[in-house]
Amino acid sequence: MMLIIGILVAVVILLYLLLVKPLSYWNEKGVKQESILRALSFNWFSIFGRQSVALYVKNMYDQFPNERYSGIYQMNAPVLVIRDPELMKLILVKNFDHFTDRRTYVPEDMDPLWAKNLFALKGSKWRNMRSTLSPAFTSSKMKRMFILIKDCAESLVEHFSKQNQEIISLDMKDTCTRFCNDVIATTAFGVKVDSLADPNNEFFLMGMKATNLNTLKKTFQFLGYLLAPKVYRLFNLKFFDHDVSSFFRKLIDETVEAREKRGIVRPDMIHLLMEARSGIVKEEEISVEETGYASVQESVEGDTMTNITNEDITAQALVFFFAGFESLSSVMCFMAYELAVNQDIQEKLRMEISESFEKCGGELTYAVLVNMKYLDMVVSEVLRKWPTQTAAERVCSEAYTIIPTTPEEQPLHLEKGSIIVFPQFGIHRDPKYFPDPERFDPERFNDENKSNIVPFSYQPFGQGPRNCIGSRFALLEMKVLFFYLLLNFEIVPIERTRIPLVLSKSSILVSVEGGFWMGLKHIEK
Repeated sequence: MMLIIGILVAVVILLYLLLVKPLSYWNEKGVKQESILRALSFNWFSIFGRQSVALYVKNMYDQFPNERYSGIYQMNAPVLVIRDPELMKLILVKNFDHFTDRRTYVPEDMDPLWAKNLFALKGSKWRNMRSTLSPAFTSSKMKRMFILIKDCAESLVEHFSKQNQEIISLDMKDTCTRFCNDVIATTAFGVKVDSLADPNNEFFLMGMKATNLNTLKKTFQFLGYLLAPKVYRLFNLKFFDHDVSSFFRKLIDETVEAREKRGIVRPDMIHLLMEARSGIVKEEEISVEETGYASVQESVEGDTMTNITNEDITAQALVFFFAGFESLSSVMCFMAYELAVNQDIQEKLRMEISESFEKCGGELTYAVLVNMKYLDMVVSEVLRKWPTQTAAERVCSEAYTIIPTTPEEQPLHLEKGSIIVFPQFGIHRDPKYFPDPERFDPERFNDENKSNIVPFSYQPFGQGPRNCIGSRFALLEMKVLFFYLLLNFEIVPIERTRIPLVLSKSSILVSVEGGFWMGLKHIEK
């Protein structure tokens, strides 16, 4: 009997030390934190869909409204949540050298195609790759890529224009994903596909398979990489399935070989990386109009990489699948939804589109598109309400101290390796910065109001040197698509449209219950 009691006591002590004691980390540092019970329940049961990831981020932001920062736990790892825009500026910009990296989810030796991409790289490797890639995403390069994106949008409109139904019912998520697939194919991989005309093309199917994270298998893969990397190394378990990695490696190898042999030049990312590998100096940036208010500025200085392999090129191209397939296509769906349920805003935007189309003589130009004020206001508000990512994170690469600004605070010393989170979905919906935040109101971004937006309270693409390199690209893609859609169709709710939207609890990415079902109604001309 005493042996059983002793074993039970030992088990209880062990569980306390492993599960409960780590959840006092922030309390011991004098930081307000979520309750231990909440931390325990969310850490170990959240994978079974207790709440949407967006609502989770908003709740973490709202917990302590009077604090500049607070503490939470992710799988028992302490995470500091930054709420104050001024503190965000300190960490993301002024003291960026202490917070250069993101968390490692997939070690490089376990799957280089994931670990070598710009999102996952660290330190000087990240800095040099960022510096090498940056010229591909300047405003002047966007002007050159504009024609490729425009071709994809015109093909999409032509596809639906041929359909005779008065209102075309469609899954907007599927439609936007196919559009993004075609844009990525032509701008990142240098191949032309039409995923509406040829819905089962291999490029689209492999892209879908590569970016589908909403499966139990992928969830446990991420957990496995974090909690038991030795087991994954033992069984050589890769993040990308073999057929996916083989397809994209072969595609890049063949594309690079063909271009080198035939001297093919296209305004895309592959060409830029091939130039860098050949030691060609970057061209001087030409002054061109920005793609929109939400675009972020480049501020990274590093050495241009010349030892670039085809695997490096494949890894960079694949990361744009993740950005385009999932994040950007979802934002496009939210924009379609907001326009469908706010018909007055849609009509006002259509008027600007019609006038602009007339102004350029029926042939849209880059300059006309990026100078459309109301279109930029609408896109900016979509990204305010539905940012491309719900939160951003950084890892403390050097010990750092947060200096107190109020008598209640004390210096907070962060050790190397500390995890910091910036809850964009929360701050974008804080009435302190955006009154009546649930209301869709593009006027927040008119010339008069946008000058009053508190710096760092609006960051749909992040801030600082490690912001989203593709912000200009994403803005251009959204604007081109909706320019042509609204020029030819009204976006209307249909019977399957869920109003209001209900965010999915089962997805680790932002999605909605029942999908994005909309109608396209032909406009008589």
